[in-house]
Amino acid sequence: MLEYLFWGSLLLIIYTYVGYPILLFCLTKIKLKFARPSEQTSKELPSLALIIPAYNEREYLDEKIENCLNLIYPKHLLEIIFVTDGSNDGSDLYLKQYDQITTYHLDKRGGKIAAMNRVVPHVKADILVFSDANAILNKEALMVIANCFNDAKVGCVAGEKRIKIGDKSKAATAGEGFYWKYESALKNWSSQFNSAIGAAGELFAIRTTLFEAPTTDSILDDFLISLAVVPHGFKIAYTKDAYALEYGSMSIQEEMKRKVRICTGGIQAIVKTRFLLNPIKYPVFAFQYLSHRCLRWTITPLALFLLIPINIYLAYYEPNNYLFLGLLHGLFYVSGTLGYILKTKKLQNKFLFIPFYFLMMNFSALVGMKRYLLNEQSVLWEKSQRLKIIKTN
Repeated sequence: MLEYLFWGSLLLIIYTYVGYPILLFCLTKIKLKFARPSEQTSKELPSLALIIPAYNEREYLDEKIENCLNLIYPKHLLEIIFVTDGSNDGSDLYLKQYDQITTYHLDKRGGKIAAMNRVVPHVKADILVFSDANAILNKEALMVIANCFNDAKVGCVAGEKRIKIGDKSKAATAGEGFYWKYESALKNWSSQFNSAIGAAGELFAIRTTLFEAPTTDSILDDFLISLAVVPHGFKIAYTKDAYALEYGSMSIQEEMKRKVRICTGGIQAIVKTRFLLNPIKYPVFAFQYLSHRCLRWTITPLALFLLIPINIYLAYYEPNNYLFLGLLHGLFYVSGTLGYILKTKKLQNKFLFIPFYFLMMNFSALVGMKRYLLNEQSVLWEKSQRLKIIKTN
């Protein structure tokens, strides 16, 4: 029985992180070979509303404002909106000096979702574009996103998140940067095959008519907003030509804090959108959603850590068959541990940081499960410490 559990767990982990990406890549190549051109809508540019929730983000405002004003898009078709609800750092007063910017502010902090839900009904633009205050967009981002909506089947567009690895954050971001490159490849193949699975809040856009206000208890608002287009027969497109650049977390502890919150919100999102796992109604999307997101946030982390005692037991009682696997298993955890030790010593080794980051992500998922089950995660973001954003062309 334990042998079946061992091999089942191992194969599940391999499928989640290696098998599914390879399968998705192959399916994408086959589809593209026989794909027909997408149905195109009018080539006229849509009107856009760039909405930026900014809770106590005064230190980032100068760079973000400059970035917004320099984005390439017809000014008469673009409204720039900052929402500073709850901020007490003077952000709202500072923003009011810019005639090109619309500012919404309430003294009471209700959270990001409440702020967005309050503002969106006042927006008349065709497309809502969301971005974070600490993320810098490439100048062509809005034009790229607008052109993606020429495809009549696209209801949401997810931009790419890029991590800037700075000298002070190399220990934290070596693994994070590698992860986002891996994640971006998966999103790109998913989009080409059928649909991307959700969008990240650093940069994404949605047709205004498809926006569904998430409930105020939602943790991953961006993920839920983007998934809401699927039941209406639309897909989520992904483009790497529109990207948001930000520094990684200041430390591993800060990154883990973010991951725990994301995993907690991920489990909540799965529960809220479980109808999308119906293989009869959403056969392709259900397969993608289960393989790309659901397994990572639920079963696979459990399987990963369940392997430890099972492998130890089998290696002891059947060393001829399982001792070598146990040694390889142990070596992986030793590598992750060394990655953590080097981080504490402020030494850098990307090879060791990657297994550490992988283990940290899965441990964060377990903590996220606990927080979700015990309802310990607040909907209000506790801001992670990141290095200062930088300018980009």
